[in-house]
Amino acid sequence: MISEHAETTREPQGPPASSSPIALTWHGEPGRHEELTHTMLMGQAKRAAAALARLGVRSGDRVAVHLPLVPESVIVTLACGRLDAVRTTLPVFLTAPELAERARESGAEVVVTADAAFWDGAVRPVKPVLDRALRRDCPQVRSVLVVNRSSRPVSWTAGRDHWWHEALATR
Repeated sequence: MISEHAETTREPQGPPASSSPIALTWHGEPGRHEELTHTMLMGQAKRAAAALARLGVRSGDRVAVHLPLVPESVIVTLACGRLDAVRTTLPVFLTAPELAERARESGAEVVVTADAAFWDGAVRPVKPVLDRALRRDCPQVRSVLVVNRSSRPVSWTAGRDHWWHEALATR
């Protein structure tokens, strides 16, 4: 079973073939469950690497990951490996000032974030905190890939922000 948002970013698959066993099982907020076969996971990583490359990520560059524990976190990690880029973590629980400091220290020009996250039974903003952090003197961040995890409106900076699922769909 694939989540409603994942259906727009992952190719439809039949039952896992014996040649491609389940590589990732994720249980998230109530009612959300995803299973990705090895083939699906590697396909997503390949598309994510291509999306990062289109954003200018090259070998040795840093990509900051500001995501809750979701499958896309694993996918972007594998994508960074494909590009020989360095994945760095920006924890989602940081305040805007802490996040700004970590983003500056990381040297990342690309950040992968989520619109929101589910924890403690509630939807919590993720991208709005990143937006506040980036307004605090983080000029090196030129691109933000946004994973759609909830159906809530999200602020947008034209030219900088890109939907994850759209970036992965572009060939």
